Amino acid sequence: MKLTHELLGPVEIPDEPRRVVSLAPNATATIFALGAGGRLVGRSAFCWRPPEAEGLPVVASYTRVRWELLAELKPDVVFTTSGVQREVTLALHERGYPVWSLPLPVSPWGILENVRYLAAFLGVDDGGLAADLAGRYLELAGALRGVRVYLEYQLGEPITIGRGAFMNAAFEHLGAVNVFADRPEAYFPAPLEEVPGRRPKLLIIEPRRIKNRRRQLENVEEELARRGWRGVKALVTGGDELSHSGPEFFDYLSGVVEQARQVLET
Repeated sequence: MKLTHELLGPVEIPDEPRRVVSLAPNATATIFALGAGGRLVGRSAFCWRPPEAEGLPVVASYTRVRWELLAELKPDVVFTTSGVQREVTLALHERGYPVWSLPLPVSPWGILENVRYLAAFLGVDDGGLAADLAGRYLELAGALRGVRVYLEYQLGEPITIGRGAFMNAAFEHLGAVNVFADRPEAYFPAPLEEVPGRRPKLLIIEPRRIKNRRRQLENVEEELARRGWRGVKALVTGGDELSHSGPEFFDYLSGVVEQARQVLET
């Protein structure tokens, strides 16, 4: 099929690609959820969902490609995502690889659009996956109404979100208030000195992927104490959950809502 990509221009991809490389964790997870995981022949180092993905050859980090291995795999299509993977997407295209960059979601509804995108590309029926995820998301509407929330991704330095992030849209759906929603950016270094004055009722801390949860919880508690953030209720996600834009996001969001309710009731 001949398609036109907004970044790459004309792109030609087989009607039903059988050898797929995914360098985007959301795409990898979605392909498995669509029942097409058997077509994947390579992944990025960050594509660890679902567990079956970890058995695939690692073709790249998020932005650097092992070109010799990729050539050996002879992919029919390589999936990337927009944003930080822009340059690697262009490099793949310039080297003649059939590549398609999926748009980063600006809300959880964008996750469902990417489910439909990938189902169409692979020539498979989504089996009601998008509708099921939509229904689960709708059930969470208003679940945290009126709760002022500060979200922090721990990525070397604390990163928080403004109104441009898809998690800001998720908070709006939950009825919660992102305390930095007045900022237009999607992601930016958290101005920690401002947080107490913005009166969050709940802190949501998202570490990197957790291997030792007990130690991670201790680290977060120690860090919040060092900051002097006392009297504010906090929860810690399982790591790399609310930053993930694959189908599992809706499970993670449900889990955070349940945790938040328990924390706020104590």
